[in-house]
Amino acid sequence: MVEQVTKGIKISVKTKYNGTSYRNNRLYYIFAYFITIENNSAKTVKLTDRYWTIYDSLGTTEIVSGEGVIGQTPSLKPNDVYNYSSGCFLTSSIGAMNGFYTMIDLESFEQFKVIIPTFQLNSKIASN
Repeated sequence: MVEQVTKGIKISVKTKYNGTSYRNNRLYYIFAYFITIENNSAKTVKLTDRYWTIYDSLGTTEIVSGEGVIGQTPSLKPNDVYNYSSGCFLTSSIGAMNGFYTMIDLESFEQFKVIIPTFQLNSKIASN
């Protein structure tokens, strides 16, 4: 598990390899990631946007950005925890992801970025 704290918001990430799949006659490696967001600050915050950079070992980079996560824009009061999971498809058996969430302090309306630490995506094939 990797962790990062930005302005009292702790991001923890776990990953899982979920096998392969063929789409349009091309082999893809499937990965799931599990995110925990903990508000250890004294402020109530809302996650408004996400920005991901996804890398694979073949040199491909993909950018994914948009509103919220998994269709939600959660608000977290002090000491609240929010969990979600998602996934990605890579064209190689090894990769990595990182990025940030844009959050807003619901008292001051200040926007700030919360860093998502770089985490590795490794298939069982690569581990042998």
